[in-house]
Amino acid sequence: MADTMTATEEITQEQEGVETDSNQESSEASVQSAEFPEVDEVAVEGPEGSIDILLDMEVPVTVAIGRTEIPIQRLLQLSPGSVLKLDKPIDMPAELYLKDTRFATGNIVVVDDRFAVRITEIIGGKSSGKPGKD
Repeated sequence: MADTMTATEEITQEQEGVETDSNQESSEASVQSAEFPEVDEVAVEGPEGSIDILLDMEVPVTVAIGRTEIPIQRLLQLSPGSVLKLDKPIDMPAELYLKDTRFATGNIVVVDDRFAVRITEIIGGKSSGKPGKD
């Protein structure tokens, strides 16, 4: 039993010694500044039409017609036939988003028995935010 106690005490003392050594090493670490050579901008020429692969990609577009906030209790009470009133008047345009960036506004229309959007404005610059928050 005494041997077990002695072995445990020795292991504890060794661990404390290791922790002390590692703390000293981290406080003595030297910091050096790095120097990088300046590089001139060079036009990289690739094969002709390399952007064509991007032009054929499809991206998801989100159309936001409005938003609302309701308590979770009301959310749990929703059923077929329930109506949620949105914050936008009917004459306000819908907002179109690529990811979280608003890029256009438009009016909701029907084409071939499907909803569609007639673009009324393309937005430039930094009009970003989550759908319905701008």
